[in-house]
Amino acid sequence: MFDIFYIGINPRLFDHIQPASSIEDAQQKSKTKFCWIVNYLCDYSDFDFLWEPKPWEAHQLHAWPSQWQKNSGTYLVPKSGYSDTNYHDQIVPRVGTSAPRVLIDMNNGRTTLNTAQSIEAEKIVRYFNSYLDTIKRIVNDSTEEFLWVCSSVVIYHRFDFSWHPDIWDENVIHVFPSDEQKYGDTFFIHIPSVKDKINNVEDLEWLGLKFNDAQAAFRMPPYEIVHNYDTHVQAIKEKDFVGPLAVFKTVNNDNFTPPPASTELPVTQLKIPTVSLWTEKTKTIVPLSPGGSTVIVPQAVKAHLHTQLYDYPYINMQHQEQLEDYPLDIVFISNGEPNADYNWEHLNTVTEHVNNRIVRVNGVKGRVAAYHAAANASTTPWFFAVFAKLYVKDDFDWDWQPDRLQQPKHYIFNAVNPCNGLEYGHQAMIAYNKKLVLDNLGQGLDFTLDSEHEVVPLLSGIANYNTSPWVTWRTAFREALKLRADLPNVESEYRLKRWCKEINGLYADWSTIGANDAIEYYNEVNGDFEQLKKSYDWEWLASYAFMKHKLSLDH
Repeated sequence: MFDIFYIGINPRLFDHIQPASSIEDAQQKSKTKFCWIVNYLCDYSDFDFLWEPKPWEAHQLHAWPSQWQKNSGTYLVPKSGYSDTNYHDQIVPRVGTSAPRVLIDMNNGRTTLNTAQSIEAEKIVRYFNSYLDTIKRIVNDSTEEFLWVCSSVVIYHRFDFSWHPDIWDENVIHVFPSDEQKYGDTFFIHIPSVKDKINNVEDLEWLGLKFNDAQAAFRMPPYEIVHNYDTHVQAIKEKDFVGPLAVFKTVNNDNFTPPPASTELPVTQLKIPTVSLWTEKTKTIVPLSPGGSTVIVPQAVKAHLHTQLYDYPYINMQHQEQLEDYPLDIVFISNGEPNADYNWEHLNTVTEHVNNRIVRVNGVKGRVAAYHAAANASTTPWFFAVFAKLYVKDDFDWDWQPDRLQQPKHYIFNAVNPCNGLEYGHQAMIAYNKKLVLDNLGQGLDFTLDSEHEVVPLLSGIANYNTSPWVTWRTAFREALKLRADLPNVESEYRLKRWCKEINGLYADWSTIGANDAIEYYNEVNGDFEQLKKSYDWEWLASYAFMKHKLSLDH
């Protein structure tokens, strides 16, 4: 039998094995024509140490593979030297952990390796800012030759720590994926190769990486935070994160009807994207639905957040089709308009095949009271308000959703004015936020603009307000008064000029008269706010129109 040597670590598994500092040292110490080099991590129970090479292979170094690489660390070496290497097929399995394990504590409540046996790591290090900064600390403090660097957010139940690199791949950092994420959370590092340069790099990739797909670890599902705010802004400010990521979900309010199970699965049952934790830039916000009712949020967002999630610069919009948002209610608001029933029937026709709930609020006296009644009729936190004069566009997108990455607000769509050709938010559909509507007591000149709002450049239909002289005059008077009060404003000035100039269409003359009457009235009261607010009282408007033009409600 040939002499047997080990190089490097000896955990006293074989007391009879001799140490050697290198293959060359083993050759010099050997008293036999060949010598064996073994690795303490290998299982030799089925290995034949009596094996000898054929005479024509006596000049070669013979190497045996592990289950991972061509080289398990097991050699038969000629004492007289060798000219090349002969790689054999018989696997010598690696069975021990190939290097000590350092666990990065990601502040998610786990301080042991998340394996089937809950194995303790040799060392625990707190995550600091990025993987580069954290690994830098680990490397600078280590005296080991190799290290496994693991993460507390990863499940290692099926991960085999006997893995080792080939000898020609030892001087790079091996990165193992977490699920489908190439930039994973598990690293195998040759400390001497990295220690001299890690303090001089700004990116982990500058150190030389090999993305290894030999096996993958699995990321633990992020903690789920369910809240009853309409958007996520306030919830993120208030809630404490457990770990580097959390999934925020809106419940909205007590009247909210949750979507069917087929469209809203628990996060743990969903294949949600695995967010890279390498740097702040890779720790992205990830909305999982078009309206963002479910969204992955990194803890780093809290330091940036003011009024909206867009205060944080890194957002990944590529996974918005993962879930569906619950469709918004549609509330039709009418109060005796001549074309109300016609437009109501048309609305029902064009929404025949959509999933939105449709309800009508009719005959509520007073602008604020009508809006409040519409909000109370809604079971969803936003609702499409369709005003009776609006002839809805046949192909309007009823799947549209508000953006829950922003603060709660109203969303104003566009409508075409049939008399002057303007296309903007007047008489258009509005996606009202229910809470903002109910909180608004109508203190300003424009109910919608009193709250946070945003214009959505989508056409919702035709604003057919020109159904009678009285309705046409009343509508033009109120809108022109608001436009005049908004001056100086370039857009409002342009629109006001169009309102004051007759274009075409049924009762277009009364539209022009109403707009010019509004400017005259504004000048008469010197823009006094309390006098302007009278325009919200339909009885006052009717009296004013009758005095000016003998125009009655029957016209």
